[in-house]
Amino acid sequence: MTPSAARRVAAPRGSGADAVAAVLDASPFAMAAFAADGRLVAANARYRSAFGGLAGHDARGALLAALQVAEDAAAGVQVAAPHSRRWYALHWGRAETRAGALDVLTALDVSEHREALQSHKAQQERLLFTSRMMSVGEMAATLAHELNQPLAAIVNYLNGSLRLVGQAGGPGQVERALLSARSQAEHASAVIARVREFVRAREPRRDAHAVAEIAGNVIELLRLEAERLGLCIDLALDDGLPMVYADRVMVEQVLLNLVKNAIEAMRDVPPARRELRVQARENLDGEVELRVLDRGAGLSDSEREHLFSPFFTTKSDGLGIGLSICRSIIEYHEGRLFFEPRDGGGSVFGFTLPPAGDAMTEPAA
Repeated sequence: MTPSAARRVAAPRGSGADAVAAVLDASPFAMAAFAADGRLVAANARYRSAFGGLAGHDARGALLAALQVAEDAAAGVQVAAPHSRRWYALHWGRAETRAGALDVLTALDVSEHREALQSHKAQQERLLFTSRMMSVGEMAATLAHELNQPLAAIVNYLNGSLRLVGQAGGPGQVERALLSARSQAEHASAVIARVREFVRAREPRRDAHAVAEIAGNVIELLRLEAERLGLCIDLALDDGLPMVYADRVMVEQVLLNLVKNAIEAMRDVPPARRELRVQARENLDGEVELRVLDRGAGLSDSEREHLFSPFFTTKSDGLGIGLSICRSIIEYHEGRLFFEPRDGGGSVFGFTLPPAGDAMTEPAA
């Protein structure tokens, strides 16, 4: 057996294995010498400390198998010792002795070096993430500024149209359509205002709100999209739900995102199997829990692991910031965002909100 990285070492004078052991003991690194048949001839204390806990450490082949290293790739590789979880760089050399040729292993402990590299890499990733999030914040602030003016113009045009319809005694259907359009434009404007506050890291404006109102607004916004897919959104709210202490527009955005994701998850599902439900209940901790249940394909284990990570997405055209921002909004509200697989197939996304107690609501003026 010829190591891939061979080097000549002068043969020590002395009595065979004892002389080799004396040389190895003088080394500051873990070292061992193996005979041509793979048998361990000598090893210093550092080697026995590093690899003595491995079964078969006294044979070259068994040692490499325990370290999961192939014979033809045994030189210049880094391995983890499973019993100690320390990392070692393996280097092989050839020593000619009176007893015959020996394969000499030198194992350098590189654990601290690897930890330093990983720490540096993690720091670089954090810096990159912070930079990207700052860019997202800047884009959100720019979009909010640019969209405010056209939305204000839309509301003004709609108000003028409503006055004209009222003066001319126009059809009621036209008036209702204009009222709905104005309501949606005003809602969009409120959303933009809240986004601007959010990216500026301001506290949301929280007040007491009925869950039925929040859920109803979201379902109305998505009603047309659901109808295009032949999908009915089932709203199931427990009786006697307490009001929640929340920024209504921001929570509506979270629920809107979850419902839109649920609709998107069922685009490829046969129409007969499409089922979307929005539930709300009071959990055992006294929190109000909203849940969105779909019958989509569900998520794999790897997708679940990174689900709420920034910039992770399962969509080919997604940015991967939706769920991350949703989680931040819910954490602002002292709640939690969660996922669980749905019995019978599909997904459940939900979040909790604190109830609006007497201490949370401001007294009427």
